[in-house]
Amino acid sequence: MAAPKKGRSASAQSKPWRSLALILIAIAALTGGMFWSGNTTPRLGIDLAGGTSITLRAVPEAGQKISKANMDTAVDIMNRRVNGLGVSEAEVQTQGDSNIIVNIPKGTNSKEAREQVGTTAKLYFRPVVATEVSGPGTASPSPSASGSGSPSPSASATGKGDKDKATSSSSAPSATPTSQGRAVTDALKADPTPSGSASPKASASPSASSSAPADANSAKVQAQYAALNCADDKARSTAGKGAKPTDTTVACGQNSQGLWQKYILGPAEVDGTDVKKAQAVFNTQNASGWTVTMEFTGKGSKKFADITGKLAQQQSPQNQFAIVLDGEVVSDPYVNQALTGGSAEISGNFDQKEAQSLANMLSYGALPLTFKEDSVTTVTAALGGDQLHAGLIAGAIGLGLVVIYLLLYYRGLSFIAVASLLVSAALTYVIMSLLGPAIGFALNLPAVCGAIVAIGITADSFIVYFERIRDEIREGRTLRPAVERAWPRARRTILVSDFVSFLAAAVLFIVTVGKVQGFAFTLGLTTLLDVVVVFLFTKPLMTIMARRKFFADGHSWSGLDPKRLGAKPPLRSSRRRPAPPAGPVDPKEA
Repeated sequence: MAAPKKGRSASAQSKPWRSLALILIAIAALTGGMFWSGNTTPRLGIDLAGGTSITLRAVPEAGQKISKANMDTAVDIMNRRVNGLGVSEAEVQTQGDSNIIVNIPKGTNSKEAREQVGTTAKLYFRPVVATEVSGPGTASPSPSASGSGSPSPSASATGKGDKDKATSSSSAPSATPTSQGRAVTDALKADPTPSGSASPKASASPSASSSAPADANSAKVQAQYAALNCADDKARSTAGKGAKPTDTTVACGQNSQGLWQKYILGPAEVDGTDVKKAQAVFNTQNASGWTVTMEFTGKGSKKFADITGKLAQQQSPQNQFAIVLDGEVVSDPYVNQALTGGSAEISGNFDQKEAQSLANMLSYGALPLTFKEDSVTTVTAALGGDQLHAGLIAGAIGLGLVVIYLLLYYRGLSFIAVASLLVSAALTYVIMSLLGPAIGFALNLPAVCGAIVAIGITADSFIVYFERIRDEIREGRTLRPAVERAWPRARRTILVSDFVSFLAAAVLFIVTVGKVQGFAFTLGLTTLLDVVVVFLFTKPLMTIMARRKFFADGHSWSGLDPKRLGAKPPLRSSRRRPAPPAGPVDPKEA
């Protein structure tokens, strides 16, 4: 029996080294990944790095009311818009009853976010009545359709359950291609292969199309269209202002050559709320590889099928529909057949960024309210930097006092506590640096506060374990058995404590918004790391130190001196023979 017992002892002695090697290898791997990716510092939030703060005010239209439900929906859509653009740690929250504050940190895609979030009108699909290049020397006195030498993107449909898709042909019904509308964000490009022959002027006009609205040739619309110069910022911003969804209006967009295009657009046939989902998809059958797919709601599917069926019967440019966001044309694909089945695809010479930008507009373009940009301010990092500096000084002072207390009270055990704190700090820093590019995590002041609070949680775990060991020594046990007997009870207490802390952090993260989520996320992360450090570093290191003479013999500076702890001497059981009974004893009974 001696040999197996010895073997089990040797196996047990090797386990602490395995755990230490595992956590040290993990730290080395994470650190290597941090330097390899080039992200050697955590990303900073707007309060530490500065950025842009946008104040939006809700403006109710006729028959609309500003309600908490509408404001919450608008905040949710704006949040998804910003997240879809890859802007990390952006804060979108209500202020009062009618204002929304959007904070975009410096160093992120804040320009594009402002263009899509800062102007928050509704998204509409409108039929194109006429279009031409607009700018100095290109204005036309009549709303005739003219080409710019590059075609619009095409739209195709995929029926539900169908494997084959009906893609519009490369030739438009007429010989005149039209330019593709582009957003200010340079979101779209036209198909590089022209369809038909381009000509400066086309014979098609609003009156030539049966799908054109009755008031398309009204003097007011014609006058607006003729006078419109989309190259002028002021004229572009006021184009079609005040037009209702049921009105014919004028609008501007940018084509694939970067030239401004002006449009006459019919009444809105499909609303942005009819788009259920849109996403950028890599399609090997497309020239550039990237297309945008759309899925419509039940009502939206019928409306989209009706309008595309009508447009497919028209000549260019009346076979196009314009996707209008904030009164500006972001795309004007053409169709040559009814797009049924509830889904459609827009193809063109897109790259990945352009396709994703258009998909974001389609997915998150419809808001329940109209918003006006009240103010745009640049936030400097000076105030947050000063607060961070003061906070770090206070944290350093507090940490220094904790270390002094550990040295005075736990003496040699403070080496294990400080080493564990350093390991926990290293893991926290490296993981925060890696989470920046991975999930968009950005460090703000509340997050720093959460990390400082976590120091106390981690130190508390060490103290629980140390006190359990000291209790075992007070009972008269030697150090090595005390270390192993104290661990199960300490482990249970540590897990319960950390579970409560993590649960509080999770609830706080779910029910709060903005900067408070940063505090909750950091607190939850550091709580999980506390469990990892205690199990894989503190306990194995304590097991190894217990074999050292300095700790095992109970040196006065080890923190485990039996005399200082008031240890009891080992209990020894004593057996006493019972006293013989008085009087004569029967031999049989004896």
